[in-house]
Amino acid sequence: MPAKPPYGLFVTGTDTEIGKTYVSTIIVKELVKAGHRVGVYKPLASDCVSDGRIVQSEDAILLWEAAGQPLTLDQVCPQRFQAPLSPHLAARAEGREVDADLVRSGIEAWTDHCDIVIVEGCGGLMSPVDDDTYFADVAHDFGYPVLVVVDNRIGAINQGLQATITASCFRDGLDVAGIILNDAQAFQGDASRDSNFEQLERRSVVPVLTRIHHDADSCETEVDWMALAKKNAKVLVD
Repeated sequence: MPAKPPYGLFVTGTDTEIGKTYVSTIIVKELVKAGHRVGVYKPLASDCVSDGRIVQSEDAILLWEAAGQPLTLDQVCPQRFQAPLSPHLAARAEGREVDADLVRSGIEAWTDHCDIVIVEGCGGLMSPVDDDTYFADVAHDFGYPVLVVVDNRIGAINQGLQATITASCFRDGLDVAGIILNDAQAFQGDASRDSNFEQLERRSVVPVLTRIHHDADSCETEVDWMALAKKNAKVLVD
């Protein structure tokens, strides 16, 4: 494993389009407000946009801006593809392949430039990186505690529990720091939104950390993100 920042959090989700980047930017802003130097790393991105000259990830730009624009966008997201597919398929649509080594080594750029790095995966833990590995492998190799973003809608209980159970069973188990319930969509009459937090909290082995309301710029309850990241200290010693 390449050199990496001592503390970090790995943000994943139960699906695509559930506000994972939105949640990540809130975490980044809260860490910056607390006085920390924050790195942001999105190893891969698909569905990127091009101005005819440069292909950029809109998610990576949001993360970079939330952190105060440290380093460069290439170091935030070193591999970017345009097709709205899993990254390895998006790469092949361009006649390329995902560089699995760069997925891991790209984080080295942040080693001496931040107190904590927020890593955002693509999709969920079992979204493919290439033919042989998944984002759960990347989370495992980085060793940072995992945050699971769950869309606050009907089905959230099942999806949240499935994601954390998957994490506990993957390889020798991933360290899940907790669940974040995100109101990704404006309220459209889904009555489950008022009970999902309590139901997940009652049924989940890992803590349900907070809820983020639609279009909110902060978490409903305060979370010490650095303290969660420091759960990784044992891994660093090992």
